[in-house]
Amino acid sequence: MKDSVPRYKVRVTKDHLVFSAAHFITFNGNICERLHGHNWRVAAELTGPLDENGYVFDFIALRDQLQKTVDALDHRVLLPTQHAQIKVREEQDEVEATFENRRWVFPREDCILLPVANTTAELIAHWIGQQLMAVIRSDAASQIESIQIEVEENFGQWALCELPVTRT
Repeated sequence: MKDSVPRYKVRVTKDHLVFSAAHFITFNGNICERLHGHNWRVAAELTGPLDENGYVFDFIALRDQLQKTVDALDHRVLLPTQHAQIKVREEQDEVEATFENRRWVFPREDCILLPVANTTAELIAHWIGQQLMAVIRSDAASQIESIQIEVEENFGQWALCELPVTRT
C-alpha cells in the first residue's frame, strides 16, 4: 500500500470580499431576466504542497488579489461579451446591450464587460478564478495544483468553480 501524502489547502473568505453589482441572465433560449443586483460574496481555496516556509500560499497575498478583483466588480453592471444573443456594443462613453427587442444603455464607466457567455454565478466564479490563475502562474515558485472559487449570489446560494493550475 502506498504511503498517504497529506493534501494541504488554504481558504480565504472575508466580510469585505463582497461586491454589489447588477446583471441579468438568459435561460431556456429566449427568457431574459430583468436587470437586478446582488451583494455577491467571494471565497477562494487553493490546493498544493507546502513550500519551504510551510505555506501552500500566503493568505495575505491571496486576500489582496481577491480584493483587487472584487473591487473591480463593485458597483458595476456585469455584461457578457460572448453570449450568442446578447449583443454588447462599446462606444466611447457608453455601452449598449441588446437582447431581442430589449435594449439597455449604460455609462461606460459603470460597466464591466466580462468574456463569458452569461453572467451566472458559475461563470463569474470561473472568471475570478482565471484572474487569480494569472497571478499564481506568474509566481515561478508556486506549486498550486488547483483553485476553487466560490461566489455567493444570495444568502446560502453558492456557485463553485474548481480550476486545475496548468503551467505553460
